Amino acid sequence: MIAPGTWLGLLGGGQLGRMFTMAAQSMGYKVLVLDPGSNSPAGTVADAHLQAEYTDAKALTEIALRCSAATTEFENVPSESLQRLSEKCVVSPAASSVAVAQDRIREKLFLRDQGFATAPFAVIQSESDLHAREIDSLLPGVLKVSRFGYDGKGQIRVSSRDELRDAFHTLRGESCVLEKFLALHKELSVVVVRGFDDAVVTFPVAENQHAHGILDVSIAPARVASHVANEARQLAIDLANKLDYRGVLCVEYFVLDNGRLLVNEIAPRPHNSGHYSIDACVTSQFEQQVRVMCSLPLGDTSMHVAAAMLNLLGDLWANGEPRWERVLRNGGAKLHLYGKSEPRPGRKMGHVTVLSQQTDAALNGALQIKSALTADAGKSEPRSA
Repeated sequence: MIAPGTWLGLLGGGQLGRMFTMAAQSMGYKVLVLDPGSNSPAGTVADAHLQAEYTDAKALTEIALRCSAATTEFENVPSESLQRLSEKCVVSPAASSVAVAQDRIREKLFLRDQGFATAPFAVIQSESDLHAREIDSLLPGVLKVSRFGYDGKGQIRVSSRDELRDAFHTLRGESCVLEKFLALHKELSVVVVRGFDDAVVTFPVAENQHAHGILDVSIAPARVASHVANEARQLAIDLANKLDYRGVLCVEYFVLDNGRLLVNEIAPRPHNSGHYSIDACVTSQFEQQVRVMCSLPLGDTSMHVAAAMLNLLGDLWANGEPRWERVLRNGGAKLHLYGKSEPRPGRKMGHVTVLSQQTDAALNGALQIKSALTADAGKSEPRSA
């Protein structure tokens, strides 16, 4: 066990790192953040901040010597850096697990080879791959870059071979995955936590609604049949075991009209759709991250109440600082701002979680807050449930 008072290392300075840092500090740990930014959300609240690249040998050596354990808050940290740290301190998740999740091609092939159902796909790495016979069966589809794509970035919808060729050129010939576009009933996610002692727990299933490729609202518990929720949680456990994963992992699913679950993506870290756990669960996903890396018993994932989490994007700052009293008029609303100084359209600036005894009431509260804030920002968005 790594006792409180010890230093923990964190690679990445974003909002996930900020929430991890706060959870670790509340448990008595000190956090050293490595991030190249000068004013990052995590760096500004950490006990110490190393401003350097994630591959910087001197910075990695300092973390390894100063910290008893290290983790990451996003999957694009070079797996080589995690491997180097693992020679001197505990690292969670392992470089091998991150290497699979940070590359869409490796991820899809891993899922297929391990027997997990996915949307039909093909690997596109060169012009010749565009002429494969199987391409017609995957159209219409979505062409996705294999590395560094997130929140809808690096993804292009295509409906013909000509559009596919143009999209591949638009993405500058980078390695991609072409996925068949499917009519979906819902999108779900499960945060699963696995410790070094093989103990494993899952959080309640979240139901996710997206806008422009970015998560808009997460509803927990998801409004699905119990057997679908149970299957989603079990698949997440199976995947963590197959990956020999140690840490917090999010598994995202497509749900087809017939109720069939397909694994969409995996994220080797706490996830946006698991933010509800901060306010609605006995133990948050970020506290679990600390517990795993310090070899502490995993916490209870039960929900106190139902929750709906609404992302707050930079678009809401179009007419200046949003009127937060509109959020907090709802007595069940919990406001979380990430300390980012520059709001930009599509940039995640914070989130609000609405708590209620009833799932639909929590969702309605979140949608009312969204409507009020978007109206203030000069937008007109339809409400949906």
